[in-house]
Amino acid sequence: MLDQNAFDLRKYISRNPQSVAVWIALIVLIAFGLMRYDNFGSAYNITSFLNYNAMFIAISVGMCFVILTGGIDLSVGSVAAFTSVVAAYLSPYGIEVAMPLAILSGVAFGIFNAICIVYLRIPPFITTLATMLGAKGGSLVISGAQTISVDWGSNFTKLGMEKAFDVVPWTIVLVAILVVALWVVLEMTSIGRTILAVGGGEDASVMMGLKVNRAKIFAYSVSGGCAGLAGVFLASGFGAGQPLEGVGWELSAIASVVVGGTLLTGGLGSIPATVAGALLLGLVFNILNFENGKGWISFSAYWQMVIRGAFLFAVILFQTRVMNRNSVVGHG
Repeated sequence: MLDQNAFDLRKYISRNPQSVAVWIALIVLIAFGLMRYDNFGSAYNITSFLNYNAMFIAISVGMCFVILTGGIDLSVGSVAAFTSVVAAYLSPYGIEVAMPLAILSGVAFGIFNAICIVYLRIPPFITTLATMLGAKGGSLVISGAQTISVDWGSNFTKLGMEKAFDVVPWTIVLVAILVVALWVVLEMTSIGRTILAVGGGEDASVMMGLKVNRAKIFAYSVSGGCAGLAGVFLASGFGAGQPLEGVGWELSAIASVVVGGTLLTGGLGSIPATVAGALLLGLVFNILNFENGKGWISFSAYWQMVIRGAFLFAVILFQTRVMNRNSVVGHG
């Protein structure tokens, strides 16, 4: 049964107070960029930024589902690299074949993770770490440790390089559909409520008769599928399967989820705020690139990572203070 109050803004904020900080930070950073840089608000910068970050939004929302159950998925970066190679090999058959089969290969990794976690009782950290190594090794084996060029004669590259109706890049359209679909699943369906309940207390969920195992399998399958979609975006946008890509993507996804206010212990989180977290982290790099272009200060890629980490810490600190304040008010 659908929750009719799922999209009530006031009730959404009251249920997700921990996500307020990321929206404030995102608005402030956008305002700063618009005031300081001439072309920051240009259509080219906006579409380029969203087109590139569509990959990270996809793996972040998938990671959100897993973390909401109290789990973790360290394999998403390697799975994205693996599926990019799969998509490149399948590109001669067109996007209508390459994309679904690449996504299904990502789902297969997710199901494997879920089986090991649910039925073999292997901790998520160990399971997904092993899958991360296996997927990375598999991508290197099937590609010969080389980038695999896509078939430029097929329609495969249209996904990453062309716009829907000559307006919005296809990657943005697809990731928007993905985000809305997962938001609806989480907020308005029984399996979404079960995922939240499992993260809030697995033992209590079992005692309540909830289908805990099904919820976990679904969450890890979603994460694998989202990583598969990111791999398709990677191959289509860059014109090649990239077996060496994906390093650290799982950390970016986890950071986006945490910045978005989802608790690492599970049970409380938000898909829209996770998207905001992914956009926020990407926006930091975008602004630093604009700053380098002004010539006043030059930040190397290493310093950009340091600044990004410091910014991440500041947002989480602010988020914690908001949560503590709401907790005090709630007990007052």
